[in-house]
Amino acid sequence: MRAIRHGFGAFVSVAVLLTGIAVAAEVRAAPAPAEERPVTAPAAEEPENFGASCRTVVQGSTVTAHCQNPYPRADRVRLHVECERWWDIDSDSAPVEVGPADYGKITGRCWKEVRSAWITHQPADQAPDPTPVRGS
Repeated sequence: MRAIRHGFGAFVSVAVLLTGIAVAAEVRAAPAPAEERPVTAPAAEEPENFGASCRTVVQGSTVTAHCQNPYPRADRVRLHVECERWWDIDSDSAPVEVGPADYGKITGRCWKEVRSAWITHQPADQAPDPTPVRGS
């Protein structure tokens, strides 16, 4: 009697497993409802990728930014240095144009310690922005 129960339990388990697999296959194979269509924006509206990849290195009171532009559009980069001491003057570099597949290096410094340094980007075909905005 006990062997029949174990056999019946195994049979039920296999039947439930096969039913679950069949239902999962049906759900995967079912087409999406007709009213749900993927929405895509026109390709002409998307902005072109631009922007040099930059890293900053702080050594004592000197900051050096190394920028490499992998994109076909030129990038105008600026280094902004904020000094730790209240009497030390913060500085913003002149814009440096980094052309396609080109490399640029910008340096800045404080008299004493550097609090922070960052780079701002702007497409080279636009007029330079006179007021820097803290960015990447």
